[in-house]
This record gives sequence, C-alpha cells and structure tokens, in this order.
Amino acid sequence: MARRRKQLLSKANGKILDVACGTGLNLPYLKPSSKITAVDLSQRLLDEAHWRATDLNLKIQTHVMDVEKLEFADGSFDTVTSTLSTCTFPDPIQALHEMKRVCRTGGLILLLEHGHSTLPWLANFQDRNVLPHYQQSAGCRWNQDPLDLVKTAGLIIVDHKRFGLGMFHAIVAT
Repeated sequence: MARRRKQLLSKANGKILDVACGTGLNLPYLKPSSKITAVDLSQRLLDEAHWRATDLNLKIQTHVMDVEKLEFADGSFDTVTSTLSTCTFPDPIQALHEMKRVCRTGGLILLLEHGHSTLPWLANFQDRNVLPHYQQSAGCRWNQDPLDLVKTAGLIIVDHKRFGLGMFHAIVAT
C-alpha cells in the first residue's frame, strides 16, 4: 500500500489540498517544495498532521472543514489528494464535486480508495458484512465502487490502477 501511495502522490505538486488528511499519512510522500493545505473534521487529527509536517520540514496550513462544503475559492489548488476517505463521506459525489471545484483547470485529483473487490468470494463477503463493517469502522462503506463515484461526479479519469485483492484503486482524475 505504501508503494502505491508513494507512486500516486509523486504526481502531486504546487498548491496541494489534502482532504480528510487524518494524522497526515500522505505527508511523507509530498514534495517539500509544495504548499500544503490539509483539511479534516477533527482538530485532534489535524494537530497530529501538523506535528508530522513539522518533523518533515513541510509547509502546511490546517483547517477543520467539511469536504462537502470546502471554504476555498474555485481553482485554488494545483492538486487535490484524498486517500481512503470517500467511503466515509455522507455524500461522496458532493465531496468529489467540491474537490473538482477547488482544483484548477488542468490540475490533478489523486485518489487512493478502496471498494468492492473483483474477487467473487471477497465481494460476497463484503456484501454480507457491509452493515457490521459500517457500524464498526466509523461509517466506512467498503463495497462501493470508487470509479463509479468519480465518473458520476463528472471527473475525467486520466489513469487508474487496481490492486490489493481487487479492492484498492489508485485514480488520477481531472
């Protein structure tokens, strides 16, 4: 997973918005020359991300913010990143619309997401256990299809790789 995250995030540059950044697990993979803005719903997690950024000598601003209502102007960022988070957004289509809105024309939206497996036995397991998993994992819908969400939100897929038992997606979109 770390190798795929590194490959995907190596495409990030310029002014970067890291959506639902959590504790900042993406930060080690971002270029030191980038200007990073990180948003999350949790101030505690943002504090941890800020400490991580400081340790990495990265320039970062953090904001408590809902990705479905980003408080940034249109086209504010060169790159928008989100990893393993669309599964928990109450309205992932709206969240993706917002990511697209704040990303400049020609900028990149980099998503590392998980979803319904391509392996029938695992997909069946996910479907049978979707409710218990949702209840035990902070609202994660592990059997949704990230590619369908991206397409429905009107993003253009530039590159896509699937890996990890057919569950994980590395998506580059505009």
